[in-house]
Amino acid sequence: MSRVLHIEDDPRNRLLVRKLLAAEGHEVIDAIDGLEGVRSALTLQPDLVLVDLNIPGLDGFEVTLRLRSEPSLSGVPIVAITAEGDRDTSFAVGCDGFIQKPIDARSFATLVRSYISGHREPYTSSADATGERLRVQSHRIVAHLEQKVAELSLANERLREVERLRTEFYRNMSHELATPMTPIVGYLRMLLDEELGSLDKPQVKALRAMDDCVRRLRSTLDNLIDVTGLETGKMRFFHRDYDFLDTVRRALAAYADAFAERQLVLLEEMPRGPLPAYGDSDRLARAMHQVMDNACKFTPHGGIVGVKVQLLEAHYEVLVADSGSGIPPERAERVFDPFYQIDGSPTRAHGGVGVGLAIARRVARGLGGDIKLASGATVEGMYLTGAAFALTVAKRAPTVVLDASN
Repeated sequence: MSRVLHIEDDPRNRLLVRKLLAAEGHEVIDAIDGLEGVRSALTLQPDLVLVDLNIPGLDGFEVTLRLRSEPSLSGVPIVAITAEGDRDTSFAVGCDGFIQKPIDARSFATLVRSYISGHREPYTSSADATGERLRVQSHRIVAHLEQKVAELSLANERLREVERLRTEFYRNMSHELATPMTPIVGYLRMLLDEELGSLDKPQVKALRAMDDCVRRLRSTLDNLIDVTGLETGKMRFFHRDYDFLDTVRRALAAYADAFAERQLVLLEEMPRGPLPAYGDSDRLARAMHQVMDNACKFTPHGGIVGVKVQLLEAHYEVLVADSGSGIPPERAERVFDPFYQIDGSPTRAHGGVGVGLAIARRVARGLGGDIKLASGATVEGMYLTGAAFALTVAKRAPTVVLDASN
């Protein structure tokens, strides 16, 4: 059975050719434009290419020139099949045959079989005439490319403008949300501390539920602000002396209730403190929260999370590993891309908007370190088979951050 590639944008013509050739036992592969046709020819290695000259993307002349430049297709016959096309130019660019539309349904299959069997239409033309046709075709191709470059440049400018407006939207939205959030947090804290009067147990329970929701909203808002810094490359760092080990312990304490709620077993492997460092401890704590939040969400109920702190030559490292299902190797780097999620569907089981690990990497690099993902790690003598994130920071963070977002 012969394989025929038919490059044609008109669905009625595709259907007719398919019916005529399939009845003769041929396998017909359709391509609806020139670019798809070239890809299909290179991938599938057909026995014959039927190409309409007037197709979108690359026209039939350009497709033929492109295919004739491929050594693997040197013996494959290319036949122009068109209602409007220059027969002489078709042969000049490398076609082996020319079929005028409308095709003759009675003889079409026989004609195709003859091309597959080695028939080539005789064509004679002077070298000057052929060269002139090729020069004209080359000018058309250059004009076509010039048009496409201009279109791509315009589209690129539009994308840049959309990107600028998106970043500006993040910045404005962050400000608009942060302004009313401040009094909400303040008054809620005053109510819980009973500074505005005593509370009964149902009121305390209700306020604590509200406080938990406000904390989550505040965390999402902080992420939104960080995304703005992430995309503009202007995330700010405020350095001072701090204790790395104490920062890790405080981050763990912040997730104690979440771990307990999911009945997660926590393994800790830490050196004796203190571990003096210089950098932005608040930013570092936020980055650690992102990694621990990831472990908490993706470790199954009753699973294990391990946290290990190590001293390196000029850096400190905190490793967070879990007993979850891990991350597929082909997605290991993409999890650090902003807005990327393994399961981004609206019905996903886990919350979040897919920026946490991107923010954590930006912070780590801004503090002179990085964050890496491995499949499994050992903590307290137990090998955890899930994801293992190793976040490092320099003992003394750089005061000037260069290309930390890359």
